[in-house]
Amino acid sequence: MKNEVKPRLYDVLAKAFAQERVRTCFALLGDANMNWASRLSEEGCRMVYVRHEHCALAAAMAYSRKNWDVGMATVTCGSGVTQLITALPAAVRAHLPIVVFAGEPPLKSGWYNQEIDQAPLITATGAAYHSLHMPERMPVAVRDAFLQARRERRPVVIGIPFDLQARPWDGPADLPTPSHRLLPRPSPIPPHPDDVAAAAHLVAGAERVVVLAGLGAVEAGAAGACRALAAKTGGLLSTTLPARGLFHDDPFCIGISGSFTPEAGLEYLAQADLVVAVGCSLAYHAGGGGQLWPKANMLQIDVDPVAVSQGQEVARHHLRADARLGVEALTAALPIRNEGWRSEAIAARIRDSKPDGHVFEIEPGLLDPRDVVEALERALPHDWEIVNSSGHCSWFFAQMPSRPQERFLTIREFGAIGNGISFAMGVAAARPDRKVVLFDGDGSLMMHVQELETIQRHRLNILIVVMNDGAYGSELHKLRAEGMSEDGSVFGYCDFAGVARGFGLEGKTFTKLDDVPKFVAEFAASGGAAVWDFRVSAKVVSPSIRRAHPHSAEKKAH
Repeated sequence: MKNEVKPRLYDVLAKAFAQERVRTCFALLGDANMNWASRLSEEGCRMVYVRHEHCALAAAMAYSRKNWDVGMATVTCGSGVTQLITALPAAVRAHLPIVVFAGEPPLKSGWYNQEIDQAPLITATGAAYHSLHMPERMPVAVRDAFLQARRERRPVVIGIPFDLQARPWDGPADLPTPSHRLLPRPSPIPPHPDDVAAAAHLVAGAERVVVLAGLGAVEAGAAGACRALAAKTGGLLSTTLPARGLFHDDPFCIGISGSFTPEAGLEYLAQADLVVAVGCSLAYHAGGGGQLWPKANMLQIDVDPVAVSQGQEVARHHLRADARLGVEALTAALPIRNEGWRSEAIAARIRDSKPDGHVFEIEPGLLDPRDVVEALERALPHDWEIVNSSGHCSWFFAQMPSRPQERFLTIREFGAIGNGISFAMGVAAARPDRKVVLFDGDGSLMMHVQELETIQRHRLNILIVVMNDGAYGSELHKLRAEGMSEDGSVFGYCDFAGVARGFGLEGKTFTKLDDVPKFVAEFAASGGAAVWDFRVSAKVVSPSIRRAHPHSAEKKAH
């Protein structure tokens, strides 16, 4: 009788991952992960094979945010793992559940070229590291890694020596219960009546209320409750940057609060006497320390309220509750007001004012980035997915008031550029039936321009809009403000349309905006992928840079 071939450990591990509902994995293969990845693909998982390890993890981050579930990436050991170190802190700070299968060097070798102590590298970023060396327990350990990622909402990296992965499997045939069936599903936390009464007393005594919503409000489905609270108090609405667009169709939404606040928003935040922060982390760049509302008290409604955040004293008043339940209870406890802050004049000011009215002299043949954003805001269909990268240009792209939060992705927690193309790939994988538009800067796109080949090979529907100022814009404007040499921040205008064509994609260069609607319509009809290179003036300084470096605009406006 012929003996049956025993499965290898990588076969069983692939099945353990598959039963965790891993439907898409972003991968770059090497010795320590390629056999496992091959088997995972055979289990029905869609593999997106990228060209750089950083991009595998960054794409998984965007995939996780869009699906509100675990993102999956895999890299090889050693030099594959070290490439993750920029993306991991961003995923940790963005509270994204990610699992990374990384492998480890073989245990049988006394020396291995790619060997490095991976655990301290990973844990230094705030992520968790699981080194698995006991084959019999590995399926359970994989389940536990997913459970940890889901419960703690942070990345977990799994390291398994690749010689162990190749061993025959002698363990049980049945896999452990997957994490998604074990995960506790507690009901939303209601507020305590005494806390509601205290919060209602505070709100009732305020005359100019701003209801500020963060991602916690998005996740809790609290948008409607926030609108109702603002309406009952006669107040205004605002969001953090990641939640931008949550109130995109409300006439009394003043836009983003923080470094990306438009002109009208700055004016009204400065007048506020109470900010009700709903599901917000009260981050420094959101104005959590009161930089934008110096006259206001702050009430935080959150399941984990804080008094100090990122080195600043923030809220002095707290209502511990689920965002939606807390806001609903507070609104119900408030008396009816005869008058409020709201007025037709305020609605008109919000509607009609430009996000930034500062005047710059634009050189012939170049564009004002603010005009580029206005043209795209008018032309792009509203059901397309938008990804805003990081860097100087991201301020301008954030000012698209008609775009809803569920169609506009921003992840900026570590402040690094170079992530945009990976985020776009993650969104395209999460929403394969929709077109994705990436807004990025020239410096950021150049960091991982090789992923244009990944986009072409996997036929991802991505339109990349490059705000090309021929420089690292933020650094350029800061150096100018300090009177320092611009060397090292200016590189000239790269031909991104030519680069795109070299990768087999469509490429266009824009020095005027008249044809934007026509080209948008053509892309809508054809689909595929393309790079649009908008040549913009480096004289235009974003308001966030002008506020942080007050002399930058005056020095380069003329």
